[in-house]
Amino acid sequence: MIKMLKTGNDLDIINELGKVDSEESAKAIFKQYMDDEQLTRILKIKHPEVLIRIANSIVLCNPSLIFVNTGSLEDRQFINNLSLSKKEESSLAMEGHTIHYDLADEQGRIVDRTYYIANPEDHVSSLANRMDRPTALEQVRSNMTNIMKNLTMIIGFYMRGPVGSPVSNPALEITSSTYVAHSAELLYRNAYADFDKEVESLGHFFTNVHSEGLNRTEDLPDARVFMDRKFQTTYSWKCTYAGNTLLLKKGNHRFAVDKAVYENPGQELSEHMFITGIHGLNDRVTWFAGAAPSGCGKTTTAMAGNVFVGDDLAQMWIADDGSIRSVNPESGIFGIVEDVNLEGDPILMKVLRQPGCEVIWSNVLIDENKVPHWVGNNEEPPDKGFNFQGDWYKGKTDDKGKAILLSHPNSRCTLRSESLDIYSKEAENPEGVLTRVFTYSGRDADTMPPVWVTQNSDAGVVIGACIVSAATATEVGATGIKRAPWANAPFIPGALGDYMDAQFKFFGNDKIKKEYEPVLAGLNYFLTDKARGGDSSMLIGEKRDVKVWLAWLERYAHNEIEYISTPIGNLPKYDDLKSLFKQIIDKDYTEELYTKQFSLYMDNIIKRVELQQESYAKEEGIPQTLFDILAEQKKELSALKDAHGSIVAPDVFIA
Repeated sequence: MIKMLKTGNDLDIINELGKVDSEESAKAIFKQYMDDEQLTRILKIKHPEVLIRIANSIVLCNPSLIFVNTGSLEDRQFINNLSLSKKEESSLAMEGHTIHYDLADEQGRIVDRTYYIANPEDHVSSLANRMDRPTALEQVRSNMTNIMKNLTMIIGFYMRGPVGSPVSNPALEITSSTYVAHSAELLYRNAYADFDKEVESLGHFFTNVHSEGLNRTEDLPDARVFMDRKFQTTYSWKCTYAGNTLLLKKGNHRFAVDKAVYENPGQELSEHMFITGIHGLNDRVTWFAGAAPSGCGKTTTAMAGNVFVGDDLAQMWIADDGSIRSVNPESGIFGIVEDVNLEGDPILMKVLRQPGCEVIWSNVLIDENKVPHWVGNNEEPPDKGFNFQGDWYKGKTDDKGKAILLSHPNSRCTLRSESLDIYSKEAENPEGVLTRVFTYSGRDADTMPPVWVTQNSDAGVVIGACIVSAATATEVGATGIKRAPWANAPFIPGALGDYMDAQFKFFGNDKIKKEYEPVLAGLNYFLTDKARGGDSSMLIGEKRDVKVWLAWLERYAHNEIEYISTPIGNLPKYDDLKSLFKQIIDKDYTEELYTKQFSLYMDNIIKRVELQQESYAKEEGIPQTLFDILAEQKKELSALKDAHGSIVAPDVFIA
């Protein structure tokens, strides 16, 4: 039996519209729509509920052809060739590289057109949109009926996580977009051969149905992404950007969050986090997981490690040995390329600029030699080319006279993780990696220091709850500074209070053994010179400095380094950082820079605490623990300000 959130008498939209309600009738639909080869493939799947949902998707979308993807080399090549012939992708100069362009007005997640299907009594995040089930039913009916007429439906069977892991999630990806199907093959584990076994073992699966339709700009106002939490099904139509169409990614991440919060609270988490390993003494590997909003350096931080598992999502649980274990639900990277360059990202640049790997580019500039270019690559830009807005040339402006950059800020590269030199085979270990350090960060230009560690797990949860970041190009229309709790808020379907409660229960779980207690820390490498008394908007420090912050945290986790205790948490000592900067990146680190970076700017920090207090006071069901910790921090910070002024240097805390 498949486990779902309590459904009561709610209608399952896909089954209501398709009217297929038995294994026998599903097989009759397959015989009607499929040739002998595809029929043979689909009938190797035995689970009745899986077959019924596929059949109902077929009836609703009414494709002209169906392709069942087994994940073989031949099947992947068929999808790639079809994508080229449909012109969803085009070949580039380097073998295995292709370019995909999203619709010009859809360069990020369409947050304003993304909805949870919910009844009046259902709790839905205050940061999300909701739509009642009857209205959603009619929207799906009117927009998805016959949407694949004259198109090929591609059916894929995937695992979000290693086969055999207790926190992996089986998922169907049903789409008419060859770009989506191609991306799924790079980003997820095709599990056609194991799908029945995994569904039976785990007791659930996710269903994703998408079509780009006629792929026209004029259809974008009608584009929608719907998530039905109760039946773990997503619907997406008339859109092209992978964040809206590759529903295995953030759509299914939301279902995984639900599973952690409501089915396994305190035992499991589903996070918007990288997973990377840092070397310590004697080549010891300490595994990190870290949260940051999209576009805020998560991929860069993941690549700063010595061994790599993932750059975006993490499923974690408390294992029988009392440790926290993490797996990456993905097996590839859908990474932002703006500001990716040889100096800051040599490992990723090797994949992007040297032959031998498969890469899908999106929304970058392609020059006349079919070579991709993007903002911030530190290479000589071409004078002309073609990008998501059409023909481009140096000096081109829009209708308001604003310069059109050669690539969009949300331009992406999609590739398999195994292409990276630092890829770890532990990424496929169903038992996960033993994770000791958890970091939280955002684009914070003026407040927090580069790294600090909380003194207990509850305070660490509060760091995650209090992430603040500049808006990025990953969401259409987003501007300004905003709160970004756990960098996961857009993907938390239920009440924030429920999610926060699950965080406190997880990191404070008595099952975690003392030797495996997590280190919870804040990271911030977006501080500007202007915020620390200068007159420049340039960052203090360099992108590569993150290697040092991570190395310090690695030593901290093993009690090999001293620290300074402050009201916000524990800070590094200068001599330790000076040594690590020289050892890790061969850089001289001055005490003047240390003082700039690690002085506490009291007014900014106190305002940040007050912002969180006021914002969370408007939410229902927030655990009192958060308010108690924030109140204590404000009390200590105010006393410190009264005693030492608005700027408190690190040496104040040294006895």
